[in-house]
Amino acid sequence: MSKEVIHRDGEDVVVREDTAKAFRGVNWALLSIGAFVIIAGILFAVFFLGAAGEGNIQTPGQAANANSR
Repeated sequence: MSKEVIHRDGEDVVVREDTAKAFRGVNWALLSIGAFVIIAGILFAVFFLGAAGEGNIQTPGQAANANSR
């Protein structure tokens, strides 16, 4: 079997190729989930604070009708 080196807990560890792919896959999955949570939090904060700052919270339909006048 093919061997690869991964960096884990400050050490280089020689593992099988499938184990290294799984290790990298888990790292990418956690990074992707973290990025999604951060982006969703930023969007929530922007839209929530934007609506709260105007003093009135409207549905998207009400906002669209108000902009068309």
